[in-house]
Amino acid sequence: MGQVSRQAKIVEMVKEQGFVTIEHFVNFFKVTPQTIRRDLNQLAEQNQIRRHHGGAGLDSSTENTSYNTRKISQLEEKQRIAQAVVSHIPDHASLFINIGTTTETIARALLNHQGLQVVTNNLNVASILSNKEDFNVIIAGGMVRSRDGGIVGEATRDFIGQFKMDYGIIGISGIDGDGSLLDFDYQEVRIAQAIMENSRNVFLAADHTKFGRSAMVRLGNIKQADRLFTDRKPVKNILNILNEHNVCLDVSG
Repeated sequence: MGQVSRQAKIVEMVKEQGFVTIEHFVNFFKVTPQTIRRDLNQLAEQNQIRRHHGGAGLDSSTENTSYNTRKISQLEEKQRIAQAVVSHIPDHASLFINIGTTTETIARALLNHQGLQVVTNNLNVASILSNKEDFNVIIAGGMVRSRDGGIVGEATRDFIGQFKMDYGIIGISGIDGDGSLLDFDYQEVRIAQAIMENSRNVFLAADHTKFGRSAMVRLGNIKQADRLFTDRKPVKNILNILNEHNVCLDVSG
């Protein structure tokens, strides 16, 4: 069995069993432990499985990976996506920016713009953008999450509802095969929904690892975006949804 076929079977076995040991894979495929470890590392980098000591399992649908891990994960892809996003934002525009490491990368790419008006519930985004003297940065009130600087809660949602902005820049944890936008935190999702409702244009930024990734809270559907920014062409079913609902696709591969 070739590497591609073996790795596809590994993913299938993990999905069926939840967790599979390296020893089981070695016995099943009749290959060395080193070969299996290489396979698991590659699949983990592609976010198809989660690497554990002694084996592999599925990504949790109830708990996100740590902020520090997400901050460096797919960084080059996020930077390309960020450049694509900001190319569609004119100077002197108003915009929401939500929680996430992708949106923080976009914030850094916005520093070459002029005269932006920004409302955010992300302390890291506010810190990045507040260095520009010609930017007006407004931070939403609410409860600050220590793990990532996100601001959430009913007060945050109410605050967002006071604005109507030109653009809403949304990051997301997962996109299901039916186009559902998924995240891990119900309170965070409520804020993202409010941003989408109060934006004239919704820009969704998601690298390829977000497609097919599980998370337990449904934010909405990809068809609600005006434009999707990613680094690889999505699968046919997602493309059909985008085409059917006139969502512009920007692939910065």
